[in-house]
This record gives sequence, C-alpha cells and structure tokens, in this order.
Amino acid sequence: MTSIPKVLLATIALLIFSIPQTNAQSKDKQATDILDEVTAKTKAYESIKMDFTYQMENPEANINETTSGSALVSGDKYRLDIAGQLVISDGTTLWTVIKDAEEVQVNEVNDNNEAFSPTKMLPDYSKNYKSKLISKTQAVNGVDVYILELTPNKKENFKNVNLYVRRSEMQPYRIEIYDYNGCVYTYTLTSFKPNVAVKAGDFSFVESQYPDYEIIDMR
Repeated sequence: MTSIPKVLLATIALLIFSIPQTNAQSKDKQATDILDEVTAKTKAYESIKMDFTYQMENPEANINETTSGSALVSGDKYRLDIAGQLVISDGTTLWTVIKDAEEVQVNEVNDNNEAFSPTKMLPDYSKNYKSKLISKTQAVNGVDVYILELTPNKKENFKNVNLYVRRSEMQPYRIEIYDYNGCVYTYTLTSFKPNVAVKAGDFSFVESQYPDYEIIDMR
C-alpha cells in the first residue's frame, strides 16, 4: 500500500486553499475578476475545515468510484483524512498513516519528496493556467455557481479543469479534472468552514495512539 499520491494532495490544495489566478495570456476579464476575488478571500482565512467527496469516472472502462474525505488546514499545516489514510503535517514533518497496512510513513516536508505545502504550491497554480468563464450562473445540487474552464499553458497529464465557484460566498465548490484517457476526477465540497479554531495537537502525530503500527522513518 503506497501513500496518497502527490497529485491528489495537490488537487485538494487547489480546491481548498487557492484558486489559480490567470496570467497575462488570458483574455477573459470576467474569469480573471472572479478568480482574483476568490483567491484574495481564500488566502485571508486563518484556517479552513471542510468535508468533500471524490469521484473518479471513466465511462469507456465502466469505472465509477466515489469516496469521501475531510481536511483541516492552517497555513502550511494540515490534517487530511481520505481513502483509509490520515495525512498530518506540522509544516516540517509529514506523517502518513496507512490504516489497512497498520503503517506510518514519516517524511520531511521539502520540495524533493511526496509531501506538499499548500502555500508553497500557490505560485505554480497562479502562473500556469488560462481561464474562461463558461457559465455565469448555473444551479448544481441547488447551489448557484460560476463555472470556469482552466487550461494549462503547457502540456500536462490532464487536458483541462472546470472550476465551480459558489456565487453567494465566492468560495470554491467543485473541481472537475479531465485527463487524456477519458477519466474525470471530481472533487465537491460538502462543507466549507473558514476561520475555525485550531490547536497544536491537530497537526501533530501521537505515536501512542498507534501502538501496533510499524513506523517507517523515510527522512
């Protein structure tokens, strides 16, 4: 059993922490204005607590998988629970608790491993996309949203991303990622609570709570 792939963590960071700002090549001012407003608002939050669903679909391969998760984020610190794995970072150390294997992987948070830092990822997203507003108003599950299409400026392992923004709060609501193999990866926020109270223990690993787990120090 491997740890949660970096692409999943990166996508969650994109979903909950930063909306990619457009660059000079984008000609859609409406999309730029929406993204700028959501970005500024989201970055101003001291913390975010959220629940989300994740769905992977590939009609040609008859695949439709759904799971749910939750996350607590404060600056570079986060606690992510998804697909039987608990990922905790205090900004320096990353613990990945793999429950079915009764294993804990320990890494340093740096640019050379699978760890990720939400704030350090902001510059990558802010410069690598063009944006287009494809719907000014649409109801999705009873939620009024803007829908924007984000296209990478250079070749990536996916074609494009559709970003749904909740109109009333100007907060992220859903992301759909389309790859070249016909797969669609959808992340939908079922709850989004900014500026929640956090404590130091939320972002630390307590070994005594996992007495039978193998600790694998990969630092």
